[in-house]
Amino acid sequence: MIASKIIRSCLEELKSISKVDLACFDIDGTLSAGTSEDFDVKAVNIRSFIDSNADSQAFGDYHMFRVNDEEMAIYVVVTRGNSDIAYMMGRTAASELEHLDSAYREKFDKNAFFQNLLLDNMLVIDIYNKAKKLHIDIEKKRAVFLIERKSENAGDNVMDVVRGLFSSAYGDYVTAVDEKEIVVIKELEKDDSEENMRSIAAMIVDMINTEALVDVRVSYGTVVDEIREVSRSYKEARMAMDVGRIFYESNSISAYSGLGVGRLIYQLPENLCGFFLHEIFGDNIPYHLDEETLQTIDRFFENNLNVSETSRQLYVHRNTLVYRIERLEKATGLDIRKFDDALTLKISLMVINYLHYLKNRD
Repeated sequence: MIASKIIRSCLEELKSISKVDLACFDIDGTLSAGTSEDFDVKAVNIRSFIDSNADSQAFGDYHMFRVNDEEMAIYVVVTRGNSDIAYMMGRTAASELEHLDSAYREKFDKNAFFQNLLLDNMLVIDIYNKAKKLHIDIEKKRAVFLIERKSENAGDNVMDVVRGLFSSAYGDYVTAVDEKEIVVIKELEKDDSEENMRSIAAMIVDMINTEALVDVRVSYGTVVDEIREVSRSYKEARMAMDVGRIFYESNSISAYSGLGVGRLIYQLPENLCGFFLHEIFGDNIPYHLDEETLQTIDRFFENNLNVSETSRQLYVHRNTLVYRIERLEKATGLDIRKFDDALTLKISLMVINYLHYLKNRD
């Protein structure tokens, strides 16, 4: 149903043109909106008019007009005055409200369509039939972008910013499947590349940070060629979001096509992860390394196991860094100055992060 505020705005605009007072009643006789509060129209008058199945009816100083939704009455417009102008404005208001109702229904039908499409709640034949009815091109290239607030206490205006960035006039659609995440179904040009996709994701991050002052993560799936494949791109974006949050926490953007080793670990059974860690560390699995050690490991890996460059960036003496590495070797049995040991520790820490994620999720 149309919001009362929208109905009132429509009626007031018509009154400003015609100087005729108008009101809109629900079919049970309740006043929904009006340009004056002294309409002497009773609920029984509205219900009697609805039962008559007439398109319009006059009584006393009033004209009543039926507003239909596919031949079912949803509102009654009432104008005051016996002039031809009052009759004409009543007809006009009824027609305008029917158009508004149609637009609102299409909007919410599209929202339901895309949500069911994302969640695989539709048969293939229903997808094509519904898309045709809603005037949605079934063969456009599309990709799904997923937006997640990094903080649960982030403001509620993120959706407004996103809707300002993507317009249905260009084939884009914005919706939400839960309270935490926003989904953008982006229509793409034929020559859009992976670089263009990342630029779109970066634009989303920057605009939300600037306009809404909220930090977000953005992930995206691969490009699909048909409307029925949109759910696949959504599932890919969903996986990219999870993998990015678990293994690449400092990154704001995750692409399904660039998940690397994280994708493999994410799909491993929990018991296999446990076997792997016990094989490497025995009973001394480093589940909880201190922040200083983790920072040292990350920076050492970023600098391709270069001791001098890592000590410079950490603002510590070379000998201090060597001491930290040797202390880590004593605790884990792995010397990260050696490539094989560095690789083993890197994968082990990713597995540990994955197990933490599974524990917190449960």
